[in-house]
Amino acid sequence: METYRADMAHIGKSVVIKGELSGSEDLYVDGEVEGSIDLRNQSLIIGPNSKVRGNIFAKEVEVHGKVDGNVTATTKVELKKSALLNGDINTQRIVIEDGAFFKGSIEVHKGEPAKAQGAAVSSAPAAGSPSSSAPAVAEQAKLL
Repeated sequence: METYRADMAHIGKSVVIKGELSGSEDLYVDGEVEGSIDLRNQSLIIGPNSKVRGNIFAKEVEVHGKVDGNVTATTKVELKKSALLNGDINTQRIVIEDGAFFKGSIEVHKGEPAKAQGAAVSSAPAAGSPSSSAPAVAEQAKLL
């Protein structure tokens, strides 16, 4: 993820937000946020002057500043050397630069196994009598 892009929404270092923050575009936060940040399919950059107190959920999260709260990213979390993160991380990929401070736990999950399972389950034949679909249901249960 690039450090700052012109096409991102920007919250400057003098801005203080209290409450939940959500949106449908990439966001660069360099101010103070007290409350959760929810950018489900977007990227979030926590700038070097920022202080975030709340949980974060985004597609990608890059931290340069201070975060007190849990970070969940569907693809990647990057802690840059100036980052101070006190909370748990849940993501698919993690990058922690030398000098970054992190206190909490990390849960790294593999890329989308649930979708692969769902596809296998939904591809089971639906036609036939209820008695002929019983083995398919038993097979589906074994997959889960």
